[in-house]
Amino acid sequence: MFQAVLFDLDGVICDTAEYHYQAWKQLAEEIGIQGVTRKFNEQLKGVSREESLKRILDLEGKREFYSDEEFSSLMKRKNDGYVQMIENVTKEDVYPGIEFLLTQLKKKGIKIALASASKNAPFLLEKMQLREYFDAIANPNEVKSSKPAPDIFLLAAEMVGVEIVESIGVEDAIAGIEAIKSAGALPIGVGRKEDLGEDISLVSSTSDLTIEFLERAWAEKR
Repeated sequence: MFQAVLFDLDGVICDTAEYHYQAWKQLAEEIGIQGVTRKFNEQLKGVSREESLKRILDLEGKREFYSDEEFSSLMKRKNDGYVQMIENVTKEDVYPGIEFLLTQLKKKGIKIALASASKNAPFLLEKMQLREYFDAIANPNEVKSSKPAPDIFLLAAEMVGVEIVESIGVEDAIAGIEAIKSAGALPIGVGRKEDLGEDISLVSSTSDLTIEFLERAWAEKR
């Protein structure tokens, strides 16, 4: 039986991906980059703020034109815009079934940790009134490499005192699924097999993400 569930945030617990997209698109247009489309945005999901900005600047070969200080300033501008957008997030933004799942995991004594690339994760959990369910929130500033590297999931498992091989990781982005696999946890995907792969257990909606589903997936894959 698994001992911990390590959750991504965006696209798993709530949908703040749209706010990220709008904030990046706004910043890109301000600096003369027009290629931040919804299709391009798919490759930014689950990726750190720094890596996302690098990919946006690379759209038009502009990365070399910005000093480290200017690069940091651009990241701050994006985050300031994003934070302003998410000020209105509430409990109503929590995806269907998530709070019930967290409640059931708590009852069974299974550890719960957040393994998100978002530096605003603690703020969002507070806004959605979910902070009390989490035994730990892995800080993306404390890991060397972002997803698809396994670092954030390894840190999350360590923080709750559970071996990574005794953990389930829940993700909606391919970078996150790859990170979970690399870490050695069991991946559970929220989305389509065309996007996340055919070799993992999937749900199309978080309303299907029940503790019974997790237990069946664990029994089948482990």
